[in-house]
This record gives sequence, C-alpha cells and structure tokens, in this order.
Amino acid sequence: MTHTTPSTASQVPLQASRRIGEHQGSLPGPLLLVVGGIHGNEYSGVLAARRILDKLALDARPFRGRFVALVGNLAALALDQRFIDVDLNRQWQAGKVAALEEAGAASAPAPVEEREQRDLLAELRRELSAASGEVYFIDLHTSSADGAPFVTVGDTLRNRAFALKLGLPVVLGLEEQIDGALLEYMNNLGHVTAGIEAGRHDAPASVDHHEAALWLALSATGNMDAPDIPQAAALRRLLRKATPGIPRIMEVRHRHPVGAEDEFVMEPGYTNFDPVPAGKMVARDRNGPLRSRRKCRMLLPLYQAQGTDGYFLVRSIRPFWLVLSAVLRRSGLPAMMRWLPGVRILSGREETLVVDTRIGRFLPLQIFHLMGYRRVRWQGNVLVVSRRRFDTKR
Repeated sequence: MTHTTPSTASQVPLQASRRIGEHQGSLPGPLLLVVGGIHGNEYSGVLAARRILDKLALDARPFRGRFVALVGNLAALALDQRFIDVDLNRQWQAGKVAALEEAGAASAPAPVEEREQRDLLAELRRELSAASGEVYFIDLHTSSADGAPFVTVGDTLRNRAFALKLGLPVVLGLEEQIDGALLEYMNNLGHVTAGIEAGRHDAPASVDHHEAALWLALSATGNMDAPDIPQAAALRRLLRKATPGIPRIMEVRHRHPVGAEDEFVMEPGYTNFDPVPAGKMVARDRNGPLRSRRKCRMLLPLYQAQGTDGYFLVRSIRPFWLVLSAVLRRSGLPAMMRWLPGVRILSGREETLVVDTRIGRFLPLQIFHLMGYRRVRWQGNVLVVSRRRFDTKR
C-alpha cells in the first residue's frame, strides 16, 4: 500500500461538497458514517475516504448497508487551518446543538463554524433518519506531532469491542477529557463511535493509516465479509509496523489544557507514546516548567498555534482490569453506586453522580472508572462523575 499523497500545505485536497461520497450495498446492513476534516488542517481522512470510495465503486464484491463520508469543516479545509472562528470539534454539547437548531439560519453575520455545524448536522440527521440497522460513526484526525496512529473511544463496552477490531492501539478516556466533541455527541445518541488519529497532519503515511483502519472497520461493522477486504493481511501488517512495542490498550491519566494567555510552549521532539519519566519537564508556560507527576507516555503534544490541549499523558491497562470492568458493568453494579454514603444523582441525570469529598477520599477514581464513570469534573468542593448511557446495548 504505497501511494503518492500530498505532503505540503499547498497540496491540500480541493473539496467543494460536504459529501465526500457514499456507497450503497445491494443487501441490508449497518450504516458506517465517517467524518474527515472537522479540523481544517487534518485532511488525511478526506483523502483516505476518497480512496475507499473509488475502490468500492470498481468492486463487485458483496456489500451490506451503506458507507457515507462527509467533510466536517469545509471552510477551514480550504484554508488548511484548524478552524476560522471557533473549534468546530468543541461545539457539540447538547445545549449548543439545541440552540443552533432553534436559532435557524441567522440573518446576522455568524461565526463560520456555526454555519459549518448547521450544514454538517443536517447531513448527519439525514443519514441517521434513513438508517435501518446499527449505526457506526468514525471521526478521522491527525495531529501536529509525529507518532504512531491509534484509536480513541468513549469508554463503553460496545465502543471497546469495535475499536479492538481496527488493528491499532486503543486509548480510553480521551473523549471524556474534552467538552463538546462530535464523537461524544454521536455516542450520546446511542451509536457505536471511534476516533482514528493517524499521525502527523502532512505525513503521507497518515493517509495510509486512515485507509487501512477504514477497510478493517468495514469488516468490523459487517458491511463487508473479512475475506472480501482487499489485502486485509497487508493492512494489518501495515498498522502493526506503525505501532511497534505500544501497549494494546491505554487510558488517559492527565490532560493539560492551554489558552493563549498561558504562553504554552511544548518541549521539542515528542511523539505519540514516547515514554515520560516521573518528574521530567515536558513543556513550559508563563509560570515556568511543566513536569510529569508520574511515569507515563506522551500523547498528542501540541506543536501548532491553534488548539486548547497542550498534551495528554497515558498509561497502559492490564487486561485483568478490562475484564473485571466488563463483568461489573454488565452486572448492574454501576447503577448501585448512587446508594453509597455521600453520593447522589445529579438532578434528573441518572448517569451523573455528585460525590461528597469526604467519601471521595476513600473511593479512588479507579473504582469509578471500573464502573464506567470516566468523565470526571470538580465543581467547587464536590466531584461530579458521569458514565455513558449506551454502554452495553443500543
């Protein structure tokens, strides 16, 4: 799988339509819905989706259901920049989406990304309303640093099972660290979701990684039978070669948020999954050096002007804990966490608990993680933890 791929900003793909393309099978089946370029300088996913669609158009092998690929931020893609006014991948909180729909097409000048979101939402709604079977959603990304590709998922058992079939290391807890991501919005609608981070923005290999993972996704969803995936063994070898020595499953242990006022500068040379010893300086801001508190691995170090995530630190998870987590979550025990002393449900939201700091001292966060409560926020003196509604079933 060697391709000639754009490797400079001047060769960003031209894309006039929100739709990259679609492929309809002759047999009923699931919908695999893909978005590339929700950040305009991340065009690898657009190119990979085109490749897949071009090959499917020439292929007579059986196909079930539907494969649809969309562009997230057309305006930013044309300029090869992450966003123009606001980050489109931070605007998908339920309240913001509801306000967007209620406002309709405003006559006054609106942020570019508001128009982009309205158009993208209409396309997503159109496809979801027409789907008759299971819906799978994949968001395609790249980053400003070199490094191995990986899959990120909101931590539901359904998402885990899907992600483990895509031939890449899996990172849990990344989406729970970010507010307003499109993946979270789609997951909260009840669909199986995954994000594929393929490598550096302008690296030709990133397109290969995206394409390989998408072919394997078409098998994992049931759109195609595994023997019908072209060069499936070669695709898996390609992804294994790109991820040598990287643990199979990891979890986010720390996110460092940044703003323009922080004067954040990442130390040079970091790539995805580089080992970071405890106490090592990884970046600087206006207050001085930033150091790792524990032995971890680096993830998504920020080497571009736009963005609010300075870096993430991750560590591997032993298979035992994943198995235990699955058993506990299928047992119904997470629903009983609300009865613990000092724990209560946040008004009207059964998946969100408010934990008094007195009990929080005796219940490590890992206990909540095992039960699926991965979104963790401090609000004043209380800890608010949330889990996803559609953990084990649609």
